[in-house]
Amino acid sequence: MERTFCDVDSLVLSQFSYLKFDGIVPDVDSGKAAVGISEIAEHADYEKLFSDERYREVNEELFQAVRQSRRFGTMKLNFYENIIDVNKETQFSAVTYLLEDGTVFIAFRGTDETIVGWKEDFNMTFMEPVTGQLISVKYLNHTAGKFAGPFLLGGHSKGGNFAVFAAMKCKEEIRMRIQRVYSHDGPGFRPEVLRSGEYEAIESRVCKILPHSSVVGMLLQHQENYEVVSCKKFGLMQHNPFNWVIQGEDFVRVKDIYYGRRLLDEAVNEWILSLPQEQLTFFVDTLFQIIEASEADNLIDMAAEWKKSAMGVLGALKELDADTAGMLKKILKSLFEIISHRVKQEFGNKKASL
Repeated sequence: MERTFCDVDSLVLSQFSYLKFDGIVPDVDSGKAAVGISEIAEHADYEKLFSDERYREVNEELFQAVRQSRRFGTMKLNFYENIIDVNKETQFSAVTYLLEDGTVFIAFRGTDETIVGWKEDFNMTFMEPVTGQLISVKYLNHTAGKFAGPFLLGGHSKGGNFAVFAAMKCKEEIRMRIQRVYSHDGPGFRPEVLRSGEYEAIESRVCKILPHSSVVGMLLQHQENYEVVSCKKFGLMQHNPFNWVIQGEDFVRVKDIYYGRRLLDEAVNEWILSLPQEQLTFFVDTLFQIIEASEADNLIDMAAEWKKSAMGVLGALKELDADTAGMLKKILKSLFEIISHRVKQEFGNKKASL
């Protein structure tokens, strides 16, 4: 007997959404029939699926594993959307999977290799909503209106945040059909978003999964419940789901985020929420002004031409005027002060308990 859809399945489909389906999977308004995995494998542009060189090898292995699996080998894909808008500082992509057993899963892509995609991530610390979040709501309302019955949705990284946001803000008749919302190491929300009451309407259906040394998923993590899984790597490498530990049909679960990591995550969140919006805006804009001095449009080009990129970044740092440099130092100083206070406070609490 085939097992029911599980948390690991949701991560597989969330990661699968990082593949570049442009020109291969029908877009939202094309009216064309969904395409199967075998059709995609035989498409003339098949190799373009793996154009994100950071994960080419593992994504090729993932595609073949999906193609050969009983659960996903017969599924079809439709309603693909991919938007990169530098002016609106947004990177958005989503695709809908139609499984043979009737399961429908809407996946939102996380941050890709584009610089603008990373800028949008940083914007989420002080802007609610960002453009990508608004597009996620529009996509969900439009796409879920094209089929009947219950469905699942989710994503990894920023895609997980988009999935939860879309579930909160979509039409009531769409929200009622949602069975489960998966956020795999996706950042959270500013407190004012969670206090709006809309999160409570879906809270029982949200499944947030974090690796045990999570960085990205703990950003703006306040009221949301989460589960923690073991990982083969540490630090930022834990954000890569290919490093999460699976045993049998499920993740290997652990009790909580590592103590030291959680302490640092809480300090960063306190710092973010302590800064006035104009200071956060200034910090993010200045940071990316420096990064953009590398003249790279994406992380792949930036890494490939790292010497040229580094020279551009260093040049931009040197050209910062005294007021800008002074403000950056002031903002970063506040972060170090909060971290220092947290560490001293925790040390004092431990000492007192002895």
